[in-house]
Amino acid sequence: MNKLVVGALLLLIVSCGVKPQTGGSKSLYEVLTQQPDGGANIRFYEILTEPREISMLTNDENLKDKISSEDITNSNFIILNMGEKTSGGHSITVESVVETSDKIVVTVKENEPSAGGINTTAITYPYSIVKINSKKPIEIK
Repeated sequence: MNKLVVGALLLLIVSCGVKPQTGGSKSLYEVLTQQPDGGANIRFYEILTEPREISMLTNDENLKDKISSEDITNSNFIILNMGEKTSGGHSITVESVVETSDKIVVTVKENEPSAGGINTTAITYPYSIVKINSKKPIEIK
């Protein structure tokens, strides 16, 4: 009988410490697309916060299956344009995303082709589109 009571208490104690699995935590950001060409001819970063702005992204063939109706209301998006480049090998992406109590701080990384490397000689327009899984204000560095 004592073994049964001790076993039941042990089971109760162990089960109280178990946390239910929720399928993992969602990442703070996701790079939806990173392309070597197809962006704008000037360098700029644009933050999309309004649902009507964000829903326009779903017209793009590369993005339409990556953005849900829930994302439109619960996330912000960033368009990172590197501008016109005279060769291949350039890219732009996110180096880090940090959430503070009042904002999201995004650090952008612009990659240049390696010196002495072989790259195509062509006009390119590198860009990336990033989803931020928060509606907090965004600061870009």
